[in-house]
Amino acid sequence: SVSRVACSTTTFNATISASEKGGEWEKALHFVSVMVHDSVRASSITYNAGISAREKAGEWEKSSQLFRVMEQSLVDCSTITFNATISACVKGGEWQRALKSFSVMRKRNIKLDTVTFSTSISAAEKCREWEKAAHFVRVMEQNKVEADTITSSAAISACEKGGKWEEALQLWRHGAYYHAVQHDHLQRC
Repeated sequence: SVSRVACSTTTFNATISASEKGGEWEKALHFVSVMVHDSVRASSITYNAGISAREKAGEWEKSSQLFRVMEQSLVDCSTITFNATISACVKGGEWQRALKSFSVMRKRNIKLDTVTFSTSISAAEKCREWEKAAHFVRVMEQNKVEADTITSSAAISACEKGGKWEEALQLWRHGAYYHAVQHDHLQRC
């Protein structure tokens, strides 16, 4: 007979995170289910890995649902939590939800990082809201968050799709794109 070893939150988190990072999101989601079934208390790491696994599975609704469960469980949401949720919404075509999540982050004073801005600018680009994309670039600069090529390309593309080539050129000249390309190139050396 096989004896069952009691697993802790830490054990589950390590297993869920490893599965998600290894591209085995189905296994990650399975372990989240087992954790719930076994009444093991979830932590922010558990929820973040679960939300990220749902995002990779293309399940924005379930990702958002898990986010709400996390909030109801009074587990603190972090930058990672919001970034995974925003990314899931963008990939699911729910750009307005992604932009709303960005607003909630700001209201709660949760740290905004390059991933936050990249996914939010991408959402604005897909909504064809070049003004929001340009606004995010300004907020990014105010918060002293460095742009990368993804961020800058999405912002420039949003302006281009909005028929605002002058603004796209201004963003490029302003240096967001130039510095991001230069920074990415230096990292590869």
